Amino acid sequence: MKRLIYFHGFASSANSSTIKTLREYLPEFEIIAPDIPVDPAEALPLLHDLCIYTQPDIIAGSSMGGMYCQQMFGFKRICVNPAFFMSKYSKVLQTGTFDFLNARQDGATQFTITPEIISHFAEMEEHQFDGITDWDRENVWGLFGRDDDQVNCQSIFLEHYRNIDYFDGGHRLNATVINEVLIPLIHRLTAD
Repeated sequence: MKRLIYFHGFASSANSSTIKTLREYLPEFEIIAPDIPVDPAEALPLLHDLCIYTQPDIIAGSSMGGMYCQQMFGFKRICVNPAFFMSKYSKVLQTGTFDFLNARQDGATQFTITPEIISHFAEMEEHQFDGITDWDRENVWGLFGRDDDQVNCQSIFLEHYRNIDYFDGGHRLNATVINEVLIPLIHRLTAD
């Protein structure tokens, strides 16, 4: 069985509708979807270790998850509307306590953003493209919604990677885009 790891977006969880849709449409894949810790100082090493341990055939992530996905060097990856500079999105990443969008595996319903967490995002962002190889440039895809009015990192993606495609839609994935765009790309990139 092939293995796909999916990284969710900010304030979401492994119970997102995207992950449920992937599981429905990709029964031939083991879908691994962790709840991503809020602090990147904890999240990045956890996600990296997960990838090393499970050796997925492909990794996909959207928004914040796309930013983390980009940093999993040496694996085939699909970055959907990646949010490469979370620390600069003051409408999203601001101090305070907020509700998660979906139930978390540990039962948490809220999370807190501190100045320290924002600082950790800024520190990570400075080095997020360090380590890209020629192999990565050939095996990483960016998928960008034509109507995404929240994040636009296409030009930054193209500074580092070659493969880019677009879909009709906004920042968040929906079942149509997953079925008609993301899943065919997953199949193509994981074909034996």
